[in-house]
Amino acid sequence: MTNPLLTDQLLPRFDAIRPEHVGPAIRGLLDANRARIAGLATGEPPTFAGVIEPLEEMNHRLARAWSPVSHLNAVVNSPGLREQFNECLPLLSAYHTDLGQSEALYRACNAVAEREAATLDPVQQRVIEHMLRDFRLAGVALDPARKARFKQLMLELATLQSKFEENVLDATNAWTRHVTDAAELAGLNEAIVEQARQRAHERRTEGWLLALDQPTYVAVLTDAESRALRRDFYEAWSTRASDRGPLAGRWDNSPVMEDILRRRHEAAQLLGFDNFAAYALATRMAKSVPEVIDFLHQLARAARPAAQREFAELEQFAGTKLEAWDVAFWSERLQRSRYAVSQEELRPYFPLPRVLAGLFKVAERLFGIRIAERQGVAVWHPDVRYFEIAGPGGEVAGSFYLDAYARPHKRSGAWMDDCVGRKETAGGKTPPVAYLVCNFLPANGAQPALLTHDDVVTLFHEFGHGLHHMLTRVAYPSLSGINGVAWDAVELPSQFLENYAWNEAVLAEIAAHYSTGAPLPADTRRQLIATRSFHAGLATMRQVEFSLFDFRVHAGYDPARGGRVLETLGDVRREFAVVPVPDWNRFPHSFGHVFAGGYAAGYYSYKWAEVLAADAFAAFEESGVFDRATATRFLDSILSRGGSRDPLEAFIEFRGRKPDIAPLLRQHGIAA
Repeated sequence: MTNPLLTDQLLPRFDAIRPEHVGPAIRGLLDANRARIAGLATGEPPTFAGVIEPLEEMNHRLARAWSPVSHLNAVVNSPGLREQFNECLPLLSAYHTDLGQSEALYRACNAVAEREAATLDPVQQRVIEHMLRDFRLAGVALDPARKARFKQLMLELATLQSKFEENVLDATNAWTRHVTDAAELAGLNEAIVEQARQRAHERRTEGWLLALDQPTYVAVLTDAESRALRRDFYEAWSTRASDRGPLAGRWDNSPVMEDILRRRHEAAQLLGFDNFAAYALATRMAKSVPEVIDFLHQLARAARPAAQREFAELEQFAGTKLEAWDVAFWSERLQRSRYAVSQEELRPYFPLPRVLAGLFKVAERLFGIRIAERQGVAVWHPDVRYFEIAGPGGEVAGSFYLDAYARPHKRSGAWMDDCVGRKETAGGKTPPVAYLVCNFLPANGAQPALLTHDDVVTLFHEFGHGLHHMLTRVAYPSLSGINGVAWDAVELPSQFLENYAWNEAVLAEIAAHYSTGAPLPADTRRQLIATRSFHAGLATMRQVEFSLFDFRVHAGYDPARGGRVLETLGDVRREFAVVPVPDWNRFPHSFGHVFAGGYAAGYYSYKWAEVLAADAFAAFEESGVFDRATATRFLDSILSRGGSRDPLEAFIEFRGRKPDIAPLLRQHGIAA
């Protein structure tokens, strides 16, 4: 029987993939690739068609086999799949490191760059430019002993980062809060309460069993009137996978973080960089450590006075000194008092089917596409849906899976990932396919899934990433969609699309009561829009705090002193935090973006790209938020280009100038 990971079908056969398929498929592809690469490196004369395109083809095929495995490990985690995933990680790490350290292949690629420079188009030149850069960043110029050490470090980092994420998932799944007194649930929405009741029933216990999934955590911190319940949830969430809290010492990420930081630093120094932050910036839009630090300090200077005023006002409103687990609760009540708007009270007006239809209409108006659901596609869970995007001519430009709901054994948060990258080479053509993953409260019987407006913003955000991936026109997989895009620019399309979740005309389209069809009243829409700048200072300082912690812990790493994770976080908080945080808070231990994802020394990218996004949207505000000519320029200059052009050049092409921080500050009401 054919291994379902090795078929030529565009879409993964999620109904057929089993853990036992993973190892044979990945090992077979790696062996085949290695054999072919050996021939490429020695072929004469080296040409773009004879060396570069085959490399693109091989890596694309490998990515298509690995993507569903990695994805399933995140959304339907199981012991068997986890085992196979972890067995393959070092194999893939070794392969990519060996590829990057191949001197023969490096010489062949360099020869192509020198011999064919005049005949290659700009995208092809960019492909080679990135390849040569990545060779250098993989240690191709190192002596054999240092090459071997770099490779070992990459293998160990792959394993450690996976372990970090597993610890967070296991710690999250392990904790529950048993409630026997209904009064303790006061303030929580019916869907959360009913879900907790069903969970208790399934486990044959009385009362309600609240889990630590993200929707429940947010609901408790925001709406639960029981301060004790809020504290318990805050403690459980903020001490996950650490040495403190109710599960202290189980799945503790303390040594994992130390090992990760030590290896990242050593790897960076092997390549001649002072630290891992400097190494990370070699592929980013920002060019130096001081530039990033100065950027974050500039934001802090602008936002801190507003944040301090906001927090003082909040404590005055609450009439008491606030602890960390009180802030979201009282912020929600102050917001309701000021704007007569409540996230939970808005839920009935944001049924997921209607929000999706409105979101798709926004994309269709802007870019001339059509989005339609397709049935009969193999998926990994019954709740998953599949959609196709048709271009102006009716051709399928891309497609995506939507996995919208929280459930056990699924990673928390929201993300977009690459299922299949766009490719159009001599080896064939594949349209792009994306995964869009959220963790919303699921539908309850005949009642559809009801979203908060925060959920709506999240959905628009992830769909912005999806459009970036699916509307690409780049032929080469290494630069198509989000691939090859500087990490501090990759959030531009996602944060740009968030703006439409705050637009009154869009809200009028997507907000209607799920049972009556009554539209969200115009006054309420305007009040909701006004909340966008509510506590913007506090939100900005929170992001600055996270970003500076991430950057400092990597830029300031000292082998003699170790990672100093909590010490560094404490220093940052003393300098920049406005909201008090208990000493036992262990936020870094579940900071997957940095310790398990692609944001190491890069969490600043969210704010960096937010500047780009606000400035880009200002162009739409100047010409009309649905102006097709402006949208076409945005598509042509940014969305469709992938990593084929320098992001600053692409932005200047669209905006006519360099980015300006002023639109972001105005958007948040921090500065005029």
